[in-house]
Amino acid sequence: MAFHEFPLPAASGAQASPMRLLLVAAVLFLFYQLPEGIGMYELRLLFPLAAWWASRSLGFSGMRAWYLDARPGWWRLLGTGLVLAIAAKFTTVAIGARTGVYTLAWADAAPGMALAGSLAFLAFSSFIASLAEDILTRGLVMRAFPQLAGRWTFILVSAALFVLNHIYRLHKGPVEWLTIFCFGLAYAAALYRTGTLWAAVGLHWGWNLANGLLDTFARSDVVQPAVAPFYSGAAHLVLLACVLILMRPARPVS
Repeated sequence: MAFHEFPLPAASGAQASPMRLLLVAAVLFLFYQLPEGIGMYELRLLFPLAAWWASRSLGFSGMRAWYLDARPGWWRLLGTGLVLAIAAKFTTVAIGARTGVYTLAWADAAPGMALAGSLAFLAFSSFIASLAEDILTRGLVMRAFPQLAGRWTFILVSAALFVLNHIYRLHKGPVEWLTIFCFGLAYAAALYRTGTLWAAVGLHWGWNLANGLLDTFARSDVVQPAVAPFYSGAAHLVLLACVLILMRPARPVS
């Protein structure tokens, strides 16, 4: 079953000067990277405020500059992406455990209210982290280069920038780059196909949330670190296929 088609916003709204776009990109990059650079991840919770300011400075209301307006059905795309990515992560770990790539064992979780509070914070923090990177490497890219809207080359450009944005993981080498690139393909394709960032946020959030849920309810260790990245990359290629099959191409606004 295909989803509702979302028309891409008209390019006429993206006429900000190159200097203004460069300033916005620098501010968003700083708000995203600085918390990890100084080890204060809580500061990333301020990113939505920076993104809201940046959207307003480009002449858009709310977060519309990043294709995050409340169009009909946006919640369905967000929720579907969330469910698909969580299922993909759990399936990947289950297959990896059976093939000896991971070890997996259930763990005792904190009781009662402590668990509820932990899960609520996990859901909120993973959502903000996912949203921030989706704005920076997908929403901003399409806003800055509207000529890429509706072109499959957007997927490749965004995925490549997604790799480069992981500046603290680039030292791990080509296998890590390839894995992150596969992640970026799936998430960028979601924006390309729907014209809204909500689908990409759902996928990204779901994967990150699933990682946190596994840490909460299970103990999963990597037994074959040379093989494990290919499992995650393959999972995102499956998600990419789901995006291309389930989500119709957006139609540009005339």
